[in-house]
Amino acid sequence: MQRQSKKKKEVIVNKIIPFSSVDGPGNRTVIFLQGCNFDCLYCHNPETINICNNCGNCLAVCPKGALTINERDQVSWQEELCIACDKCLEACLRDSSPRVKIMGLEEIIRKVRKLKPFISGITVSGGEATLQTDFLTDLFREVKKLGLSNFLDTNGSVLLEDKPLLLENLDMAMIDFKSFKSAEHRRLTGLDNINVMKNVKFMAKVDKLYEVRTVIVPNLLDNYFNVDQISKLLAGLDSKIRYKLIKYRAMGVRKEKLESISPEQEYMLELVSIAEKNGCQNVVLV
Repeated sequence: MQRQSKKKKEVIVNKIIPFSSVDGPGNRTVIFLQGCNFDCLYCHNPETINICNNCGNCLAVCPKGALTINERDQVSWQEELCIACDKCLEACLRDSSPRVKIMGLEEIIRKVRKLKPFISGITVSGGEATLQTDFLTDLFREVKKLGLSNFLDTNGSVLLEDKPLLLENLDMAMIDFKSFKSAEHRRLTGLDNINVMKNVKFMAKVDKLYEVRTVIVPNLLDNYFNVDQISKLLAGLDSKIRYKLIKYRAMGVRKEKLESISPEQEYMLELVSIAEKNGCQNVVLV
């Protein structure tokens, strides 16, 4: 079943990774929600952008018959038959995935509770998780009752200062700052960066900004300018906020959207040097 549920406490989940050491501090369970309001040219998981429209293009390419059309004319995924070959994702013309689940709040909490002895908290990502703020508010409240921390991985498009109930149980946010230039940001993602800028400043002010990330793409973005300006902004807010510079890698990127190269290590180190000279004390290169 692929349609967005109308129930308040259900959400479309792309996947859940039980254990991750790269999505916030400690060992964390990461929940990826389906649906995003950005269409980044370099998106490496475009199958999370849209909701399946049940066109059925993916059925014929599934080698194990894990995809069928149910009695409601919706694409139905049988996880037990799936071998994760990704042929359905390659066949999709909508930047979506049939391999999603509509999950209720209680179902997710049961999974988290089983993992509790082995994790320090959860991180909710996407797609863009803040498009589901009502669900996140309920989820974070219940996770807090388990004694675990809540982290949010966001593109910064939804103003968090307007979500006080969400913020009550949110420990830290990780925000993508893709470009300091509004026009460049719009060309890259489809939307401007006004709310991104506001979110970075606000979350730093309330001491809930764990990390800001910028992807470095040669021949597409003004990387030197972006790193210079973003690092100056962060250093002025709190020099200890982690600034992560990410090498562009072509894995999963739609070739019809972008063809670029991964930047050389020397180039990346120059950008790290710029950020450090501007006062950022916690610059991470990946």
